[in-house]
Amino acid sequence: MHSLFDLSGRHALLTGASRGLGLAMARGLASAGAHVTINGRDEASLAKAVEGLRAEGYRADGVVCDITRAVDVGAKLSAIAPIDILVNNAGIQIRAPFVEHSVETWQLMFETHVMGAVLPSRIVIPGMISRGGGKIINICSLMSELGRKTIVPYTTMKGALKMLTRGLATELGQHNIQVNGIGPGYFATEMNSALLNDPQFDAFVKNRTPAARWAQPDELAGAAIFLASQASNFVNGQVLYVDGGILASL
Repeated sequence: MHSLFDLSGRHALLTGASRGLGLAMARGLASAGAHVTINGRDEASLAKAVEGLRAEGYRADGVVCDITRAVDVGAKLSAIAPIDILVNNAGIQIRAPFVEHSVETWQLMFETHVMGAVLPSRIVIPGMISRGGGKIINICSLMSELGRKTIVPYTTMKGALKMLTRGLATELGQHNIQVNGIGPGYFATEMNSALLNDPQFDAFVKNRTPAARWAQPDELAGAAIFLASQASNFVNGQVLYVDGGILASL
């Protein structure tokens, strides 16, 4: 591996990473030499993910924590060794027409996507400043740029996450902390299982994506390694879209 992408000696914390894209990115960062700590709410799922990473020869730990709860975040994440790389990945999806989304749904989506990135960031940023640098990666979405029916709360929160990325980048750049985002396109994950199993939507994705297919979770690892490494030291406030070309096409 080129030295610019070497993460040896770096400690990465990834939220919502016991499966799916979070786990794929954790595996990618670990393969580049990082010690990874993955977060999840379900202890059994988290333990299984950590065991799998360790079985592959990676240095991995887990922390059970609800990242929407300030007290839980403060207690659990503050106890972890200094964090050099934070990946705010936790997210959920709830599909329904706009008028059918309850106030509770909106609150849950805000707490998970927005405060779920704000709270961990508040914990790790002081340490990054004191050590003279760090990397924060917010997992945004195509829906940070585009709208789609039935997921208006999701698009709203992903748009907010993009602006959180830019705001933090502006404020923290002077401390050698780079804050960027990754915007995944359509990936074959458990969260998208309903869409994968819908023949009409499956055809839409393949026709709409210039690559003419769904992405696989491990295809997000390269973007995560780049934004977590010194190769991106002068990249700040950007969202890197890993979408097979959707945003580039009409």
